[in-house]
Amino acid sequence: MFCLYSNDGPVRNFSAALKSDTRMFASTFRAMLDQGINLAPARFESGFMSIDHSLEDLGRTIEAARKFFAIYR
Repeated sequence: MFCLYSNDGPVRNFSAALKSDTRMFASTFRAMLDQGINLAPARFESGFMSIDHSLEDLGRTIEAARKFFAIYR
């Protein structure tokens, strides 16, 4: 399981999660979806990986994230 938050520091509790940048989350979600990567659509939802995800799937996801973050540094 994993979650994505856009914060200045670590997210270890709900209070810190509430401080995350919702616009950045939305931008990340849309950019990843545009590249064929379907993440959980809300910032408080968890993403799940399973044995059905191949190394190729993970590589595509990492590459999509690199492209997005290269634009939004």
